[in-house]
Amino acid sequence: MVHFLHPGLSPRTIVPPDARKDVLGFLVVQEDASPYSLVNICLNVLIANLEKLCSERSDGTLCLPEHWCFPQELADRFVWLMTRQGKLTDRTASIFQSNRMKLKLVNIQKAKISTAAFLKAFCHHKLIELDATAVHTDLSIPDILSGLCSNSWIQENLRRLILDSTSIPRDSRLLFFGQLTGLRVLSVFNVCFRSEDLANVSQLPKLESLDISNTLVTNISALLTCKDRLKSLTMHYLKCLTMTKPQILAVIRELKCLLHLDISDHGQLRSDLAFHLLQQKDILPNIESLDISGSNYITDGAVELFIQQRPAMQFVGLLATDAGYSDFFSAKKGLRVAGGANISQISEALSCYRNRSCFMKEALYRLFTETFSTQITMPAILKLVAVGMRSHPLDLPVQFTGSACALNLTRQGLARGMPVRLLSEVTCLLFKALKTFPHYQQLQKNCLLSLTNSRILMDVPFDRFDAAKFVMRWLGKHESPKMQAMAVSITSILALQLSPEQIAQLKEEVFMAVKELLAIVKQKTAENLDDVTLLFTLKALWNLTEQSPAICRHFIENQGLAIFIQVLETFSETAIQSKVLGLLNNVVEVKELFPKLITEDMVKHISSLLHSKDLEVSYLAAGIIAHLTSDKQPWISCDLQRTALLQDLYATIQKWPSSSCKMTALVTYRSFKAFFPLLGNFSQPEVQLWALWAMYHVCSKNPSKYCKMLVEEEGLQLVCDIREHSEADPQAQQIAASIVDDFKMYFINYQRPSLCRPFL
Repeated sequence: MVHFLHPGLSPRTIVPPDARKDVLGFLVVQEDASPYSLVNICLNVLIANLEKLCSERSDGTLCLPEHWCFPQELADRFVWLMTRQGKLTDRTASIFQSNRMKLKLVNIQKAKISTAAFLKAFCHHKLIELDATAVHTDLSIPDILSGLCSNSWIQENLRRLILDSTSIPRDSRLLFFGQLTGLRVLSVFNVCFRSEDLANVSQLPKLESLDISNTLVTNISALLTCKDRLKSLTMHYLKCLTMTKPQILAVIRELKCLLHLDISDHGQLRSDLAFHLLQQKDILPNIESLDISGSNYITDGAVELFIQQRPAMQFVGLLATDAGYSDFFSAKKGLRVAGGANISQISEALSCYRNRSCFMKEALYRLFTETFSTQITMPAILKLVAVGMRSHPLDLPVQFTGSACALNLTRQGLARGMPVRLLSEVTCLLFKALKTFPHYQQLQKNCLLSLTNSRILMDVPFDRFDAAKFVMRWLGKHESPKMQAMAVSITSILALQLSPEQIAQLKEEVFMAVKELLAIVKQKTAENLDDVTLLFTLKALWNLTEQSPAICRHFIENQGLAIFIQVLETFSETAIQSKVLGLLNNVVEVKELFPKLITEDMVKHISSLLHSKDLEVSYLAAGIIAHLTSDKQPWISCDLQRTALLQDLYATIQKWPSSSCKMTALVTYRSFKAFFPLLGNFSQPEVQLWALWAMYHVCSKNPSKYCKMLVEEEGLQLVCDIREHSEADPQAQQIAASIVDDFKMYFINYQRPSLCRPFL
């Protein structure tokens, strides 16, 4: 298998072929806009069901069925996906003990497995690459080396070993790499790797690429041992070097085979080694890639001259330096620059430095400035932001600046040009950052702002339960009116996207949100201010109370009815009236609340709105009356009033159009179950008539949804009963017959064989 190496990247991370696009930022639109590969879909299903599909050994580990056999590429990808999903453990890694798994390129980054599990699962395979970056401390570098060297085939053929940020026990001294005679690529970035270890590694007969960044190496003279074969040397932030600048340059001068050299520095160190290197004429004659990002005293002139003297150069790293701003860097063909001067350089920097938080912060800051007012959709750049955030989940500056960049790249209409999968990944990363840094307010604001994007809120998959919990808690922070308005609008939409069961799980947050929302309504009403915040607040309350009896009770207990009566007395706009009546329709579905709802003010306003010229308002008022009058008990002391309401309801329904009315699609239902008591009430045809009219209306607007709902909830049989009942109201029978006949084909598709007699 060929491994593509970016000139500006040290050979650090083994990534399966379908993920290498992520690393380099290539073909992002095609990748994220395309369906998931069938192979990945199948492997993900397998991973999700491992416990069911595998048998258990006596030691508690899992074993695949005997007849299963995985080809090498599939097995390698299987390991990688398990690792990426955090599913590679001592219990699951055991499935790779079998010889039916043919592993070659193993990636176990950040896996939590023990030494024993590693030895049993991987060290008998014919591995040519291993990435054990930041594995759990239970698996140390000496243990990894010992396991690999226990296999003579691996000793001779392992070509690539990545041990970045992997632990070494304190009592360990020399790391024995000498037996891995086939090793070509070694990376020990951020490891307790010392000068004596470097001396040991430099004797490897085939070593071509070495990364000793941020290690404890004090002297690099041992590199002279491999000067005739070393092609790539990365020593970013070698903070412990005790050699003088001339001594270091003398060693580098002897490395005449080098094609890639990285002597970039952490921003805090600000070394001038690169400054002195650029002054040398007789050094690095064959160099193609030089990274000096973060170095001091670097000028455009010095870099230009160095590159002109070395025509083979294809890459230069200049981020966090004073260089990279002259026209030379844009004009020179074939030269890639990782810097901060323009979007092209920033993109290169994000791609190169995804594993270095110091440079990732710098690149993201430059990107934020560069894209503050952009009008161009840049999915490849957004993908690189996501890669950076995913690589540094515990780094607050990376997460915060990344969230700000994500906002710049998706605001207004830009999100419409982004693949849904990419937007989903970014949104999920934002909420992951929220959980990691729950007290960082500006990060919370960025997440809230991202949810105001209609494309993300309506079309993008993400954990809406967690989002709703966050937004509802934000409502209680009493932030600025602008932020409060955003939280209210998001709540109004998320409440509709959650199931009643999910809302019930958010009881504490919802109760708090209802109090805050009612306070907003009360304030807006007192100020006689019918702005967009009031509309969203009423909509949020409407959506939160749907099919939620506990929330409805909480609404009443917090003076919600009195506040809403005041709203009706203050505002005459139909948009406000319909939202008030919509919520009250939810409340009247809770029978135990009837006594609190049958008040003089309530009856007066609802009776008046029943005759509204706006059909939606009239319909919703009729729904409240239908439910309230369906039970005689609360009306014992005022039965004449109830009778008058029923007569008024019947007369009003006669004036409505049969089906093709212009009522907006705002009236939707999650269930018909609240209608069933009304359908079965043959003693009061008025309420029966309203329920039938409502069902016919929504079925005509969205037959595939509501006809299926009517069948699955067994409401179709109730409609059939009305059509056939000898004492049913003729008009009710007529609407019932219309429902059955007009949507017959839908019912045939959805019904169970024994459900309803008319279609047998």
